[in-house]
Amino acid sequence: MKNTLLAFVLLFAFSSQPLLGEAEASPEQVVDTLGKKLRAGLSYYIIPAMPLTKCGRYGKCRSGGGLALASIGESCPLDVVVVDGYHGLPITFSPIDPKKGMVRVSTDLNIMFTTHRTSCAEYSLVWKLDNFDVSKRQWFVITGGSMGNPGWETIHNWFKIEKCDEAYKIVYCPNVFPSSKHMCKDVGVFVDENGYRRLALSDVPFKVKFQLA
Repeated sequence: MKNTLLAFVLLFAFSSQPLLGEAEASPEQVVDTLGKKLRAGLSYYIIPAMPLTKCGRYGKCRSGGGLALASIGESCPLDVVVVDGYHGLPITFSPIDPKKGMVRVSTDLNIMFTTHRTSCAEYSLVWKLDNFDVSKRQWFVITGGSMGNPGWETIHNWFKIEKCDEAYKIVYCPNVFPSSKHMCKDVGVFVDENGYRRLALSDVPFKVKFQLA
């Protein structure tokens, strides 16, 4: 009887543990507006989950919206801004593991504009956080970052995509160094004194979708 009971206990203990070599479930894959999986290296438009609508003085309205570049303050590097009336500029995603062909939620990645039309040719078009703007008390998203090479020197270059209701949001919360968790915030929109809608860390996320370019 004792042997039977011992065998039962051991069987329960082993059956409740993960199998040797069993991999953890991978994060959910991000999909575009057609329901297709986002792929690293392909170009997409990041568009508002709720299309923007702007009406002119003669009642003509334009809908749509996307992300583009603007020269704000110092001429270079360029800032990432929300525009209306068109899809903005195409963007690519590069996960921290370059071997991964799919883009997944909750995974560190670099984001880069793929346009060649820029007034700041000496700067890359990889997104990064700018230095903290004391006057506006904001962390703004600009270009001039570097691709890959995870480490303290590139800590401002890593973003993630997360689910947000029926859409997505972009967040800054790099896993590269867990000690940076105190800076975890959504990427939202800050409207400055000149009317530019600049991407910045925010308590209110900018809900987006991804459309193949």
